[in-house]
Amino acid sequence: MNGPWTRKRQPRIPVSVKEIVEEGIACVQAGAAIVHVHAYDEATGTQTQDPDVYASIVDGIRSKVDAIVYPTIPAPGLGAQPGAQGAQRRFAHVEELARRGLIEWTAIDPGSVNFSLYDDLLADRPGFVYANPEEDIRHGLRLAMRHGLHPSYAIYEPGFVRLGATLHWRESCPAPVYRFMFTSGYTFSFPPEDYALTAYLKLLDQVAPGAQWMVAGLQVDVMSMIPRAVAEGGHVRVGLEDASYGCELSNLQLVERAAQKIVDVGGDLATATEVRVAIAPEEHGA
Repeated sequence: MNGPWTRKRQPRIPVSVKEIVEEGIACVQAGAAIVHVHAYDEATGTQTQDPDVYASIVDGIRSKVDAIVYPTIPAPGLGAQPGAQGAQRRFAHVEELARRGLIEWTAIDPGSVNFSLYDDLLADRPGFVYANPEEDIRHGLRLAMRHGLHPSYAIYEPGFVRLGATLHWRESCPAPVYRFMFTSGYTFSFPPEDYALTAYLKLLDQVAPGAQWMVAGLQVDVMSMIPRAVAEGGHVRVGLEDASYGCELSNLQLVERAAQKIVDVGGDLATATEVRVAIAPEEHGA
């Protein structure tokens, strides 16, 4: 829905609870089954991890439509976010939302990575390290196990797949979803090309066969990847967190465009219930 960018980099993101809820509902009505949100402090226009703000967003969306709605975790260096916080603090809002029974998924990024924009490199501006110590990852997975949450794994590099799969086995939490993060504007991972998806899928088949996955990214347009994703049984994420800075389309327009492409290539738009069954068929009698 919005990501960490603030309106300085992505002017059309929803910031207030009302805006996020209204756009979330509209996107679900247009075909989305999952809504990922970053909560914002309306007074400052910067991110907040206040569980009460997240609760208002989740309740607001789910009171009108059935959707999987889940929050982010702080990513120091991205947007106007504070520095290192420690595992307890990074996941405190997740734990509280889970305690209230409001969420089904949790964001967990199984690895650390250098974030460098090509534009910044050309101007000789250094990037930063997005750090996810293994202690933080394990803490998040233990929360997932305790509260029955499915981890949403952001896969910024191939090694994230391997570590995520192994720690999932070690911590015995519910099945994760692997979100392959492609990019055109950053130097991490792969560009949104067919060979890149092939590489990720071959690796996933080795370490987590049968796992659910989706194509997504930052500073990227994944429309060209939709036919292959549909053919391989994958899922698609779009929105203003992923789109290039200054995107002129709204979240709803991005969802509508992706939904039409999925249908055009012979795919179906999954409901939230169908997503739940696909991730954990044994839990739903399938």
